[in-house]
Amino acid sequence: MINEYLIPEPLIFNPLKHYLPFIRDFISFKISGQNVMDPKYLIKELKHLGTSVMDIYTGDLSQEKIFKEIKDILASKNLRSKEQYAAWVGTNFNNYKIISISDGSQWTLKYNDNVNRFVHLFPARLSPYTFRVKSNTLKSAILYLIFIGKDYVTEDDLNGARALTGLSPVKGVADTEAVTDMIEILRS
Repeated sequence: MINEYLIPEPLIFNPLKHYLPFIRDFISFKISGQNVMDPKYLIKELKHLGTSVMDIYTGDLSQEKIFKEIKDILASKNLRSKEQYAAWVGTNFNNYKIISISDGSQWTLKYNDNVNRFVHLFPARLSPYTFRVKSNTLKSAILYLIFIGKDYVTEDDLNGARALTGLSPVKGVADTEAVTDMIEILRS
C-alpha cells in the first residue's frame, strides 16, 4: 500500500494496529480515489486488527527511526539470530521484554516463530505517547471515516459503518462516545 511503511526483518509489526500516522495515511489513501476500493478487501484488511484491545503509538518518531533503534538495541545485546533472541525473550505466550527508546516510549518484544520475522514488536501498555483502544472502536472509526466521513456523526451513520463488518449496533452513549472520540483522533 504505502511503501515507506515497509517493516525490516527480523521485525513483525502491524502499523494499522499500533502506529497513528500509518492509520491516518491508510484512511487518507482509501478515500483519496487513487485506488479502486473493494469494500470486501477493506474488511479483510481490518480483520488484522483482531478483537481485543491495542496500544497505538502517537509520538514523533518515524517508524524507520523506531525500527532502527530497536534493531540497534538487539544488536547491542548480540540478539541477531532467532535462537539468540528466543533464549533472551522466551518462547512461551506470556514471555516478553519491554525496552525503552530515545523518546521515552516503551516497546514490548515477543517471540514470533518465524525464520525471518521472529521479533514481534508493539507499544507497551501505558507507555508514554500511546493510548489504548478497543479493536471494534478503531474498526468503527476507520469504516466511518472511509465510507461516511460526515463531520456530524449520527448513531444511524455509525451503525451503518459498523454493519459493514458485521459489528453489532452501538449499545449506548459510552460506546458511541468512544467511537466518536476515536474518529476525532484520526481526523486530527
